[in-house]
Amino acid sequence: MSNIVRTSLVMFLGLTIVTGVAYPIVVTGIGQTLFPEQVNGSLIKKDGKVMGSALIGQHFSDAKYFWGRPSATSPYPNNPAASSGSNLGPLNPALSEAVNARVKAQQTAADTRNPVPVDLVTTSGSGLDPEISPAAALYQVDRVAKARHLDSEVVKALVTKHVVGRQWGILGEQRVNVLQLNLALDEMSHT
Repeated sequence: MSNIVRTSLVMFLGLTIVTGVAYPIVVTGIGQTLFPEQVNGSLIKKDGKVMGSALIGQHFSDAKYFWGRPSATSPYPNNPAASSGSNLGPLNPALSEAVNARVKAQQTAADTRNPVPVDLVTTSGSGLDPEISPAAALYQVDRVAKARHLDSEVVKALVTKHVVGRQWGILGEQRVNVLQLNLALDEMSHT
């Protein structure tokens, strides 16, 4: 009996050291060596100050900024500690009401009745999307240009410059990182 207990304790301690200490140190070391930016959160810095992460959306509501995809997180939008979708099904009237309210808000802000790109009015599964489609960014160009007293073509060119293509040319869709676009917009406005 004591032989079984001793063997079990040795296995427990051995596996704890291998899986709880050695493995995390090795994986962290490899990650820090080969992918330091990603391992540290893909942080976006400006003048040495962390402005956010390229992986987590931020809430912008001022007319002079591009707005990202709506977030279903609570108690505030884009809360990384509460990553989740709304879990509302397509037949749920609350989803329809929320989307219709967002469409109306987007059209009012843009001062147009043009159709609103779907990613500006629906939340994602995580509620933390940092990117929007090029169509969603272009939909907002006139509003942002007007709020900043800039020519729409200049703002449109900035959006086009920030469009990221498909990964390896085949995976995903074209997209625009909202935080990076807004930081570039701020920089352009200050020069």
